[in-house]
Amino acid sequence: MTSDINRSTIDSCRSAFLLRYSHFIHQTPLWKLPGKALGVNCAEVWLKLEHLQTSGSFKARGMLNRLLSNPIPASGVVIASGGNAGIAVAAAAKELGVRCEVLLPEVSSLAKRAKLAALGAHVVVVGSAYADALKACLERQQQTGALLAHAYDQPEVVVGAGTLAAEVEAQGGLPDSVLVSVGGGGLIGGIASWFEQRSRVVALEPELAPTLFKAREAGHPVDVSVGGIAADSLGAKRIGDLAWQATQAHVRDALLLSDESIRAAQLWLWKELKLAVEPAAALPLAALHSRRYQPRANEKVCLIICGANLDPATLA
Repeated sequence: MTSDINRSTIDSCRSAFLLRYSHFIHQTPLWKLPGKALGVNCAEVWLKLEHLQTSGSFKARGMLNRLLSNPIPASGVVIASGGNAGIAVAAAAKELGVRCEVLLPEVSSLAKRAKLAALGAHVVVVGSAYADALKACLERQQQTGALLAHAYDQPEVVVGAGTLAAEVEAQGGLPDSVLVSVGGGGLIGGIASWFEQRSRVVALEPELAPTLFKAREAGHPVDVSVGGIAADSLGAKRIGDLAWQATQAHVRDALLLSDESIRAAQLWLWKELKLAVEPAAALPLAALHSRRYQPRANEKVCLIICGANLDPATLA
């Protein structure tokens, strides 16, 4: 694992957020419920309500850290994103008063495009998948000299994501297990780097976007076909190198979930708890309800509710 991503750098990043940017990076609530309240046979379920974060997802943490850690040229910052990372960069760029350009694939939702426009970002839609937008973004960065922000595979981005885990521990102590959605892997890379093996970190992916699962089968990161209900958030075609290193060191379990179970969990969170979240945020509950992950009776399970950039009409 790169020496730039560890408990010390994550703690330093969190301290900087608390000191200078507490108005921007929120300490999101940690909601503790008895397992039976969610229909789960375990002692407690903790919901880390990161969908309430600035920009509507955990991505704000890593993107602000990326911008704060590097000089930003007059051409600003550029990123390829399925939506959430782009929204986070746009929000951070607005906070710092710099220009932002976001390249989105066609699979990105109209709700996320509207949010980007409202934040003042210059939006370009290119290609059918995230990988296409990333290729165009790299070309654009060479043309303009803008600071490149990567959606998940830069040390500052992973460290920023790790502050979420540090916050969970500060708020509630160590959970027995932490269930985390995986796309490119920036979130689980940061979370695993903070908890190490003090808590059991479980990687969750849609069956139709199995980047980490397929990498483990192959023994190294590989390209995979991606699609399905969560493709606009978890649509990376390859697990990031930094996430691969962190998960190899600290994550034993990588589980796949059906789109049907993800959708059912998303609707359950809305109907039963009035949490309006996007499909990517529902994977942790889907893992429990589908029994893909079966906690012990005395277990305290933390679910990372990672994002809420969705069209509310999809919850009808």
